[in-house]
Amino acid sequence: MASGATRLILTSDETRVELMPALGGAVARYASRLGDAWIDWLRPAPKAANDPEAAACFPLVPFSNRVRDGRFRFAGKQVVLSLDGLPGPHVEHGFGWRRPWTVATHTKDSATIEYRHDAGAWPFPFRARQMFRLTAAALAITIEIANAGAEAMPAGFGLHPYFPRTPACRLEAQVAGMWSVDAEVMPVELLTPPPADRDPGRGLAVDAVGLDNAFAGWSGRARIFWPERRAALTMEADAPLRFLVIYTPPGGSYFCAEPVSHCTDAFNLADRGRGDTGMIALAPGESAAAAVRFAPEIRKTES
Repeated sequence: MASGATRLILTSDETRVELMPALGGAVARYASRLGDAWIDWLRPAPKAANDPEAAACFPLVPFSNRVRDGRFRFAGKQVVLSLDGLPGPHVEHGFGWRRPWTVATHTKDSATIEYRHDAGAWPFPFRARQMFRLTAAALAITIEIANAGAEAMPAGFGLHPYFPRTPACRLEAQVAGMWSVDAEVMPVELLTPPPADRDPGRGLAVDAVGLDNAFAGWSGRARIFWPERRAALTMEADAPLRFLVIYTPPGGSYFCAEPVSHCTDAFNLADRGRGDTGMIALAPGESAAAAVRFAPEIRKTES
């Protein structure tokens, strides 16, 4: 895995974004200056990071979350994916996060990075882009995937942001349902509405609930509150990112709220006849894209 030591810097007024294109196209940091201090809106990556899972955010292409046993059928063909060093037994998060991306454009407050995948570990060639635009008010990331092959390709995409976690941190998001999971975090049943104690629409105390679940029918808007920091953040995602994966590891210093286009193991569920998985079938030359905007707020101390 390439090192994240080389970082691409974006700045706008008192905000700063650091990108690590060579480390899976990951974001290393998104922070705002408040006086002499910095507030991190995403969990910052260590300076010597060499693992995308230590980053602030990484891209999910050409699928998100897990594919059961790394196998599925599409268009009558059996697809077997390589674990490629992953612990298994399920292939996870696609392939873009484990490959270097190249820089296409870079200005003071914007950048475009690209990834080209030839048929191999994923047997469908595709291209992906991330376009970053930073202002004093928000960070916008547009992620795009395009089928570069001669046959239809199953696809999904999204982002995997890690947020700082404090004892009083809360997450609010309107959803229609929650996929329950088995011991291997694979989907079992779509529960509509979600159980009351795990419904982000009622507000989740991040430290009080253990989740590693995909939520369906997401409105595309989530709010995160850090009362101790007198801060909040609104995350808004375009369609088709209408699933939200929430991960709250026990005792962790972070949590994840991932805007994605499909549920866990969508390809296998779709092959079994479900029409609500969010799986996309891209025709040759066809692409799909969506923007995710992160808008932070700081409540300044009254004088």
